[in-house]
Amino acid sequence: MRTKAAPVARPYDVEEVRAQFPILKELVHGRPLVYFDNAATSQKPRRVIKAESAYYATINANVHRGVHTLSTKATEAQEAARETVRKHIHAEHAREVVFTSGTTAGINLAASSLGQLLLQPGDEVVISGMEHHSNIVPWQLACERHGATLKAIPITDTGEWDLKKAPFSDRTRILAIGHVSNTLGTINPVKKLIAEAKKRGITTVVDGAQALAHLAVDVQALGCDLYAFSGHKAYGPTGIGVLYGREGLLDRMPPWQGGGEMIDTVTLEKSTWARLPFKFEAGTPNIAGIIGLGEAIRWMEDYDKTAMAQHEQALLEHATQGLLAIDGLRILGTAKEKVGVASFVIDGVHHYDLGVLLDQQGIAVRTGHHCTQPLMDRFGVSGTTRASFACFNTIAEVDAMVAAVKKGVKMLR
Repeated sequence: MRTKAAPVARPYDVEEVRAQFPILKELVHGRPLVYFDNAATSQKPRRVIKAESAYYATINANVHRGVHTLSTKATEAQEAARETVRKHIHAEHAREVVFTSGTTAGINLAASSLGQLLLQPGDEVVISGMEHHSNIVPWQLACERHGATLKAIPITDTGEWDLKKAPFSDRTRILAIGHVSNTLGTINPVKKLIAEAKKRGITTVVDGAQALAHLAVDVQALGCDLYAFSGHKAYGPTGIGVLYGREGLLDRMPPWQGGGEMIDTVTLEKSTWARLPFKFEAGTPNIAGIIGLGEAIRWMEDYDKTAMAQHEQALLEHATQGLLAIDGLRILGTAKEKVGVASFVIDGVHHYDLGVLLDQQGIAVRTGHHCTQPLMDRFGVSGTTRASFACFNTIAEVDAMVAAVKKGVKMLR
């Protein structure tokens, strides 16, 4: 009996990859689009767009509730996507994969539910000084509700955690940290810090929004209790995300929202909860988005992840070299381990003005504080210009951006 050979990843050819992204043929102000805002949201390959559209065109129905054919097909497609996610992040069980509307919703679920389960007056939650607001504000709210205190790991001048000053104590109950910084591109040593937290009996939550598109994510190897990410930063649809949770912890956590699907029984006096993962999936889910997310993951898996990462690293190195040659330009975040993010400030040039001038030349970057105001305060700036790269970007596009920045500097100084 023959065993089925494992699929072979395609060789990495950036032009072949680019051909799969319809939006890259668009013009902006009459110029070819150069899209360097992937840390905010990545573009989508054609097959992801088709998968989402096909759901509405051929099997549009609610899931898990109907005995008719369309409902059955929709349910099968959704649960196939859940299994795809499970395999991709190396979760042990599909029931540990909870669909949410994105990373923000996943962390809010974690903060609300863990707050009820774990926090008492005087307890502590530890985050870091480089967190996205979505991994700060939910914990502030949870601490306010339960009388706990929020503490932060300080950030070094290179944009890394100062682990020697990690504020753990015997009252620390939760550690909530980002896998990759959306502003600096820093790849944080989450596995190391999670191991330290485990020794202390601390529950660990990881914001993986910026990691899934660039790194191989293995939740069991990381050892985390919860891990949240979004589809739209990893070539998938907007409005869909995942909260992975270790089964034993999810079983103990109270529901975050109430409604249909998340219940087992309902009386006017009391309700009981559905089995995992449905206990945390109240209401009609974003079925098309779930299907699109599954397709995005399968699309990424078609390629050699190492080759893709090497291509993105080459883009970052080329951009860093070109940008640093500009007088008065400073890149924030010089960690040894980074994904393709170059966040910079220029003496005498406001980031917003530069962003407008780059847009006029067809180049999309992000300007502002990137939802990391405490990090901006740490570096003493109001905001930066951020170029964030994806697998479909090219060296020629990087050169176009560097030339456009030079032109913008001459106009603005």
